[in-house]
Amino acid sequence: MTAPSPAEVFDLTGRTALVTGASSGLGNRFARVLAAAGATVWASARRKDRLEELAAEVEGVRPVRCDVASESDRAALVDHVVSETGPLDVLINNAGTASKAKPHEESSAAFTEVLETNLVAPFHLAQLVAGVAEGRAVSIVNVSSIVGVVSTAPRGGAGYAAGKSGLIGLTRQLAGHWGRNGVRVNALAPGWFRTEMNDAMFEDDASVRWIERNTMLRRSGDQSELDGALLFLASAASTYCTGQVLAIDGGWTAR
Repeated sequence: MTAPSPAEVFDLTGRTALVTGASSGLGNRFARVLAAAGATVWASARRKDRLEELAAEVEGVRPVRCDVASESDRAALVDHVVSETGPLDVLINNAGTASKAKPHEESSAAFTEVLETNLVAPFHLAQLVAGVAEGRAVSIVNVSSIVGVVSTAPRGGAGYAAGKSGLIGLTRQLAGHWGRNGVRVNALAPGWFRTEMNDAMFEDDASVRWIERNTMLRRSGDQSELDGALLFLASAASTYCTGQVLAIDGGWTAR
C-alpha cells in the first residue's frame, strides 16, 4: 500500500462539511479554509444574509440558516444537508454564545441558555450526523476554548466556562462510544483570537496587555494560525486521532 502524499492527506476534495456559527469570526474562517481544501461546505448560522455573502465570495460554500439553540432547527438542518448532498464527512461544532455577567450575577436562566447553545447543541448535532454516517469515516470537531481547560478569571462567565469544559468531556465520551464505527471526535481549544464576540476586550489596552503577559508567545493569535489545526482534525491527516483536545493558544495552558 502506497502512503498518500502530504498534500493528498489534507485534501478534502469530494468531502462534505457542516460548519455552525459561520456568519462571523472563527466559523467564517473555518468555512473558507475547508472550502479552499476542496470540501463542499454548508455554512450555518442565524444571519442568513451574512452566509449568502460568504457563499457569493467563496466557491463551494452553501448557506443554510439555523438557530442551533432550537432543537427543531438542528434536526431540520441535518435533514436538509443530507437530502441535498448526502451524509456528512465533517462536522465543525463552532456556534457559541456567552453571558457578559459575572458568576455572582449570572442568572440560572442565562446559564442554561449558554449551555443550550454551547453544549446541548453540539451533542445533538453530533448525534444526528453520526446517526446517518452509514459507515463513513466521519470527523467531528467540537470547538471548545482554553476557558474549558483552565480558569481565565477575571474574564469569562460561569456558563461559558462550564459549556466549553463540558464540551471536552463530551468529546472524549463520544469518541469512546463511536470509534468502533469509524466516527472520530476531537476538540479544538483556541486561545485568544479577536472575533466579533470579544471585540470589545481587544479594544481595551489593559485587556490586551493581560493577554500578552499571560501568553508564552506574548501576543494574541491570528485566525489563520488555526488553519493547520482545523485541517488536521477534519482531514485524513488525523485518521488515528480521536478523543483529543488540541489547544492552539500561544502557550497559555502550558504555563
